[in-house]
This record gives sequence, structure tokens and C-alpha cells, in this order.
Amino acid sequence: QVQLVESGGGLVQAGGSLRLSCTATGKIFNINVMNWYRQAPGKQRDLVASITSGGFSSYADSVKGRFTISRDNAKNAVYLQMNNLKPEDTAVYICNAPIAVAPQDLSNYWGQGTQVTVSS
Repeated sequence: QVQLVESGGGLVQAGGSLRLSCTATGKIFNINVMNWYRQAPGKQRDLVASITSGGFSSYADSVKGRFTISRDNAKNAVYLQMNNLKPEDTAVYICNAPIAVAPQDLSNYWGQGTQVTVSS
């Protein structure tokens, strides 16, 4: 049973920093892309950042220059360093990854989410 387990959310003042972690556990053959999404109350789920196993990363315009995604392939882990946080960054942050448990056996997995609250 594959699971994505997040940690690192919390309450921070505007301008502060948080680091989110997400680790994939279980029988894993390969993970190519790992993503961070976020969802604020009453809003759609938006892609925040992505990173490939080769280290290529991409970001939503709203977080460029403030957030940094990284990963440790040996640990099947992905991280999101969030700096200069703003109240509009308040949301549940959710880890996502299409994970192969065997060759050509690929499924999409989601974590349970971790709350990030930025006070003004």
C-alpha cells in the first residue's frame, strides 16, 4: 500500500518561513514527477510546484522567487521551502505523485494535506 505522508505545516506570521516534507512509503518501483498543490477554503486545488526525478522544477507564478521545491530520490521524499510567506499563501498543502509500483503499473497518489496559515 503506497502512501504519501506530509509534515511541516503550521501557523506563521507574514514574512516568515516554513518547510514542508512529503515521503512516499510502501512498495515503490519508480516516481518520476512529485508535486505540491494547495487548496484554500472555497477555492480550487492549484498546482504550486513540481520536480522531476532529474531535478527539473517548475513553479506557479504566484510563488516564484519565494518557494523552492527539492527532493531526495533515495528517500522518495519531496520538500517545499516556503519563504517570505504571505496571507494569501494560507491553504491546505497537498503532496501528489504518480507512482509506479511495478513496470507499467502507475497510479496517482495524494497525501492527506497539511495546513499552512499565514497571519498578517
